[in-house]
Parts: sequence; structure tokens; C-alpha cells
Amino acid sequence: MEEKYELETQLRSPSEKNQLQVIPKLVATGETGLEALMEWMDSRRDRQPNLALAKAYQALYRADTPKTREFLQTRFPDGIITPNSQRDVDYQSVQELLAKQDFKSADTLTRQKLCELAGTAAQQRGWLYFSEVDNFPASDLETINRLWLLYSEGKFGFSVQRKIWLSVGKDFDRLWQRIGWKTSGNWTRYPQEFTWDLSAPEGHLPLSNQLRGVRVIASIFSHPVWTQTSV
Repeated sequence: MEEKYELETQLRSPSEKNQLQVIPKLVATGETGLEALMEWMDSRRDRQPNLALAKAYQALYRADTPKTREFLQTRFPDGIITPNSQRDVDYQSVQELLAKQDFKSADTLTRQKLCELAGTAAQQRGWLYFSEVDNFPASDLETINRLWLLYSEGKFGFSVQRKIWLSVGKDFDRLWQRIGWKTSGNWTRYPQEFTWDLSAPEGHLPLSNQLRGVRVIASIFSHPVWTQTSV
């Protein structure tokens, strides 16, 4: 009982790091721990979503009890963020896969959604031109990035990849090595050699078809969204 009280106290602390550490410990205590998470999440519904809120949402989603299902359906029917699109692309299914930590399926669906965002021609060919990326609405790229960022504890997302790219002087070969897309000069084989969980290198996901060259991912990294938002 005393341990549970300490865990709940840590959950209410202003430190996101502490919150992230205590969430799996509360889940391990069973039903009472899940109830504590629901109470905490309910108290934060009107605040800006953070990594800890996303982790708590994932924990309740995976617990999949009658109480957690009812809570999420009534309090967070759209997930922790309402996906925004200027072109009416529905990103809710991406959010659901990320909430399950089904990163492989979420990665595949993300590429499909980017083609949908680009238009019919991109959907038919199944891949993007860099010029299509240049015309992406900032709201859509921000939505996709926030979903990946929040549901990966800050580990995945275009903004994470871009930060690493800038840190290595915009050297793509060094970027591929850092994020695990190349090892000892050899391309990582899809899908078996990629890592589809949080043990992956920082920036490992989402994937881009680097075998077609760097122009598409360079256009994503150069998009104005990154100077317009704090992501």
C-alpha cells in the first residue's frame, strides 16, 4: 500500500522522466495501478499532451480491460491528440497502431498516408516525388511527427531524424549509420533486419525508401514545418 502511494506521488510530480519511469511500475500492481493511471490521465485531459500521457494511454490500451476500454472510449475517444489534416487525410488508424506499439504496421501505414497526402498519382505509384513533399501542408507533417514522437517516448519521428541529420553536418551516410539503416556500409534489409520496438536506435523509424536516393527525405527535413513549430 505504501509503495503504491509512493508511485502515485511520483506520477503527480512535475518531472516527465519520473512519470515515464513510474507508469510501468503502476501497471505491474494490477487493477489499482490502472485506476491510478486513469485518474491521473483524467486530470490532464485539458493540458498539452506529453510523452508520459502517451505512455499511460498505451498502457491502458494494451491492458484492454472493460474499465480501461470504457475510460479511453469516453475520455480519450480520439487518442491523446486529435489528428489534424488540411487535406482530410485520416491519421487515426496510425495513432491506433502506435498506441499498440505495432511500429511495423504503423510504419507501413505512414508511407501509405504520405502517398495519400501527395495525391492520386503518388498513391498509384506507391512512392513519393520530392516535389510532392515540398507541397505538403505543415499541419499534416506535424501531425504525423507528433504521433510518432509521443507514442515512442520521444525516440522516433521525422523531427528526431532531422535533429540527428543536422548534428552530423547533413551527412546522409553518417545519418544512416546513426539510425540503424546501414551497418558497416551495408543497407539494413527490410523488414527482418530493422528493429520494430523501442530498443531500436534513436530515429530508427519511420522509414523512408533511401534506395531511391535522398531527395525525398531531404525535402522532409527541409520542410518549413520545422521552423514554424516546436516539434
